[in-house]
Amino acid sequence: MALAIVSSILWNTLRLFDGFRAQEELKMEILADAYFQFNKATPDDDISLLVKIIENNKTIPMIVTDEKGKILLDQNIEYKKSAKKKVLAKKLKEMKSLHAPIEINVSDNNNQYIYYSNSEILDKLRYYPLALILIFLIFLWVLFAVFNASNNADKNKLWNGMAKETAHQIGTPLSSLLGWIEILKSENINPTYVDEIQKDVDRLGVIANRFSKIGSEPTKVASNVSLLIQETIDYFQSRSSKNIVFSYQASASLGSFHINPELFSWVLENLIKNAIDAMQGRGKIHIELRDNPLEMQILITDTGKGIPKNLHKTIFAPGYTTKERGWGLGLSLSKRIIEQYHKGKIFVKQSQKDIGTTFQINFPKKQIL
Repeated sequence: MALAIVSSILWNTLRLFDGFRAQEELKMEILADAYFQFNKATPDDDISLLVKIIENNKTIPMIVTDEKGKILLDQNIEYKKSAKKKVLAKKLKEMKSLHAPIEINVSDNNNQYIYYSNSEILDKLRYYPLALILIFLIFLWVLFAVFNASNNADKNKLWNGMAKETAHQIGTPLSSLLGWIEILKSENINPTYVDEIQKDVDRLGVIANRFSKIGSEPTKVASNVSLLIQETIDYFQSRSSKNIVFSYQASASLGSFHINPELFSWVLENLIKNAIDAMQGRGKIHIELRDNPLEMQILITDTGKGIPKNLHKTIFAPGYTTKERGWGLGLSLSKRIIEQYHKGKIFVKQSQKDIGTTFQINFPKKQIL
């Protein structure tokens, strides 16, 4: 499950960076048009707006040349006066390899060309996806080590130790990513992109915190279960195919519930992700919260391919998976979280081939505050 989330975040990040690049290309087109209008202006024309657009470019390095390649103007390039010619020549060569020039027709026989490169902030942020890949590799390393360990009494200790080490290792690149987000906020960048990156980095922080809790007794706090369910649905709904329809029904009017919210959300994510996989990206997922006299019940129903009855218990065994690239940890961890940590129950309530499956989670009422 964690691997799937990290992969999704990495894909989203690369898509956002494409948006950054497109935004800079649009800025350059506007700048080129302003430069063109500026050169065409007469003494009587109001050029204040054009000057403002040109001067407002404080991030994107730019060089303007004539048809013979002579440099006429440069912007946002640092150099010493003594090394100006050498630095600009090198920078111009680099720009030619990055982007096609923007041609400006100054007059009938006079064309000029604007060359540009990525802004400094965009160049530095190329390390952001690498940090996410590092986190992805850490997860692979941890899981590989766990499943290659000998099957003895120390296997549990190994799993717990590796999980905590994973949480520790993830903390370092996460701190760096948070720093980059603060830099992005100070730049003239579409805030929607920054908000999406912030959400995904926060999600990575949650994943790291979950791994740190494995092997120790988690802290339980008063939590609104209905709100946690809705937040988990919202997260998946914004990152899933539009062909998947989510619905939620809360028939329970419960107060606060004594649980660990992060581990409980992890269970919900595992079940929803499995449902999405079972439906192959198309279908319906319905979640229902029920209030019974002795227990609270949560039902997660999908319209996927179903689970054979003889596997209803086997699917919770560590290492069991039907996925080609699965590790068989999701449902095993979910069972441990619900039954060992929260003294509840999780099981397959019903399942039919090509119709769907319903998982049910029961929590005893004594945990309601």
